[in-house]
Order: sequence, then C-alpha cells, then structure tokens
Amino acid sequence: MSGLTEIVDYLENNLEKLYQKMEKLEQENQKLENQILESTKVINSQMKEIASLEKQNETLKMTNSLLGSDENKRETKLKINSLIREIDYCITQLSD
Repeated sequence: MSGLTEIVDYLENNLEKLYQKMEKLEQENQKLENQILESTKVINSQMKEIASLEKQNETLKMTNSLLGSDENKRETKLKINSLIREIDYCITQLSD
C-alpha cells in the first residue's frame, strides 16, 4: 500500500510541476505575441515613413532639376513630357 501512495504522490508532484511549466509557457507565449504585435505596428509605421520620405526625395530631385541642377535634368524632362502628353490626351478627350 505504501508503494502505491508513493507512486500517487510522485505522479501528483510531477503533474503539479507540469502544470506550473504549462502556465509559465502560456504567459511567455502571450508576452511574445504582444511583442509581435508591437513589432508589427513599428514596422508598419516605419514603412509609411519610408514611403513618405521616398516621395519627398523624388519631389526634391525634381525641384533641384527645375532650379538648374544637372543631376536629374533628364528625369525631370521625361516627367514633364509625360505630364504634357497626359494633359494633351485629356484635352482631346474633352474636345471629342
């Protein structure tokens, strides 16, 4: 009989330890999920900022070209020509 109670006590102790480990892992899992959410928010924010800065960079390049900078003159001319073609197309559409 005492052998059986020792086995039961041993199993109870192991189950208690296992339950505590499970709770600890669940807490750690929740913490990691929260970190993932925060990281995702930061990444999204940074991606928006990058897109905004790239747009601003393109605007500055074009402005420099219009002000006489030789670096991006070709790109600016191509962009202006493209805009003129679009305007011409709109005018022809309106006149039809």
